[in-house]
Amino acid sequence: MLEQFKESAAYIQSRTTVKPSIGIILGTGLGGLVKEINVIDEIPYEQIPNFPVSTVESHSGKLIFGELGGKKVVAMQGRFHYYEGYSLQQVTFPVRVMKFLGIERLFVSNASGGVNPDFEVGEIMIQNDHINLFPGNPLIGKNFDELGPRFPDMSEPYDHAMIELALTIAKENNIKVSVGTYAGLTGPTLETPAEYQYVRNTGADAVGMSTVPEVIVARHMEIPCFAISIITDLGVKGKIQKVSLQDVIEVASRQEPKMTKIMKELISRV
Repeated sequence: MLEQFKESAAYIQSRTTVKPSIGIILGTGLGGLVKEINVIDEIPYEQIPNFPVSTVESHSGKLIFGELGGKKVVAMQGRFHYYEGYSLQQVTFPVRVMKFLGIERLFVSNASGGVNPDFEVGEIMIQNDHINLFPGNPLIGKNFDELGPRFPDMSEPYDHAMIELALTIAKENNIKVSVGTYAGLTGPTLETPAEYQYVRNTGADAVGMSTVPEVIVARHMEIPCFAISIITDLGVKGKIQKVSLQDVIEVASRQEPKMTKIMKELISRV
């Protein structure tokens, strides 16, 4: 795998002159941040050696290289999910490659279901912790000491300084945000009412099908992480309704400009 990471990174470097310091992973309905990037190069996933290919209709599937907030960035327009049939190692493969491209920070967005009864549809939640409810861990298997330790510390999965700065930016722009814990499940089904209650009982405020594996791998490599969720539906007793992918995309798209404002400002200030 280590040689595959390096092979993929070498190919990408042959296709762009951008040397990114920031990595970005965009979630369902949250691709609008790309419009803020001064795009220099685009590379479809299928052209990159060893890269998986996104199979979700709302994920376009390419690496975007350019400038955002005065920083050189690489953005994944379309991420990979465990429910697509990929292993957790494949899901997180791009994060490993980003490390070899030189990123120093990782920014992640996602659409998620809210299990905190105080949340509303459209709530913007900055993640300060997570709970791994996937049936595994992307670090299972051979450890590559070149990348990180066998038993990485996870006492600060999300960077405290970036969280505080994001809260300041939100306040400056009159954007209402919450801070909470995200639980990662496999999908592709949305949760049953009992499962929503179970997730809430674990201590989570929101639940989704991504983010946790990518952050685990990033922290293994000591890359500071920032993650933000848009609550697209509620898993709270009395508020649970049938939800389609289109419903998720519509809510995410409405709130996406606010999330983009926070992310862009944060990237420019770190």
